[in-house]
Amino acid sequence: MARSTAPITDLLRQHRPGHALQQPFYNDPDIYEADLEAIFYREWLYAFPACQLDKTGAYQRLRIGAYDVIVIRDGKGQIVAYHNSCRHRGSVICSASKGRVAKLTCPYHQWTYDLDGRLLWARDMGPDFDPSKHGLKPVHCRTVAGLVYICLAAEAPDFEAFAETVTPYLGVHDLSDAKVAFQSTIIEKGNWKLVWENNRECYHCAGNHPDLCRTYPEDPSITGVSPDGTFPEKVETHFNRLEAAGAPSRFQMAEGGQYRVARMPLLDGAESYTINGKIAVQKRLGRVPFLDAGTLLMFHYPTTWNHFLTDHSITFRVTPIGPQETEVQTTWLVHKDAVEGVDYDLENLTVVWEHTNDEDRRVVEDNQQGINSPAYEPGPYSALHEDGVLQFVDWYLARMRSTHLPATLAAE
Repeated sequence: MARSTAPITDLLRQHRPGHALQQPFYNDPDIYEADLEAIFYREWLYAFPACQLDKTGAYQRLRIGAYDVIVIRDGKGQIVAYHNSCRHRGSVICSASKGRVAKLTCPYHQWTYDLDGRLLWARDMGPDFDPSKHGLKPVHCRTVAGLVYICLAAEAPDFEAFAETVTPYLGVHDLSDAKVAFQSTIIEKGNWKLVWENNRECYHCAGNHPDLCRTYPEDPSITGVSPDGTFPEKVETHFNRLEAAGAPSRFQMAEGGQYRVARMPLLDGAESYTINGKIAVQKRLGRVPFLDAGTLLMFHYPTTWNHFLTDHSITFRVTPIGPQETEVQTTWLVHKDAVEGVDYDLENLTVVWEHTNDEDRRVVEDNQQGINSPAYEPGPYSALHEDGVLQFVDWYLARMRSTHLPATLAAE
């Protein structure tokens, strides 16, 4: 794809409010790199559920743009992260996507590091060599209510406000008692922003997601947010009922819109994301008291949206891997003692979102192909159905303008 002739500063100034972004934002390699630099290399990024690292030395490898990161459970039981680059000559230390180790040993020259990142052994480096100056370079890492986040920036932005907001909501889901029942990773041939825009509206649901629409409401007055921030009486009654029972539910969004949390109702009578609408797991994960409590929806830009239900939980991770390619990883969590074939049927647990993910992949890829046409012109969003898309685009533009435009223009 040819690079845009217009500088990103001009494109940011020219954006027409209420409309889709101009073509280069979705396919230009330079803007893709600018997205990585301004957002993915600076913000807190969702990694995976903490239960994936269930033992000392268990690790997962993450790649974000040019960065390669090891996230590991250390000898004290803490989850920590390091750059996957040996302090000797830079070779990767962990070549597998996941595993378990007693020590972190570089396969090139066997420099060996403890799980806390300290260099323990380096052969024949001479009497003046100081191992304490050559430990692995750390990556900011935090765990909140069973979810792991990392930040690649030298100085990480505040994490506390997010953690304090979502911890009470997530607490009743007991993710510390979870295990991974299934995980899928797909590649969508579309820009990461198209993946997010598609997620942030259900304008497309009726025509594309027959299984999801068995339980998930398309009504924008329920799934969206009115201009004055209010919800219909049905949703307010739902909030009040759950909060009175000890399950925080009421809508909260961060200033600037980077994250949001709310426990929203499903269709009348629906309990979970299944074909028949009933719970998928008999040994339930969490302490939400009602089967029909709906789903706790939480997103955190730029990497995750989630559904926390009364019987199981589902996390989604978005990772850009090119100007027109995005990895979407979905993880289904069940109670650690739930037994497949006894407490749940795996196909019944996963089929709705397996189908929905594949349908969304097709939608995003068709969207990308149409945007690549020279005839593409940004059209207007529906304020009724696409308020979530408007909110995401506003957040994205604010982040990019704060990096690329003078402060006076970025604030406009």
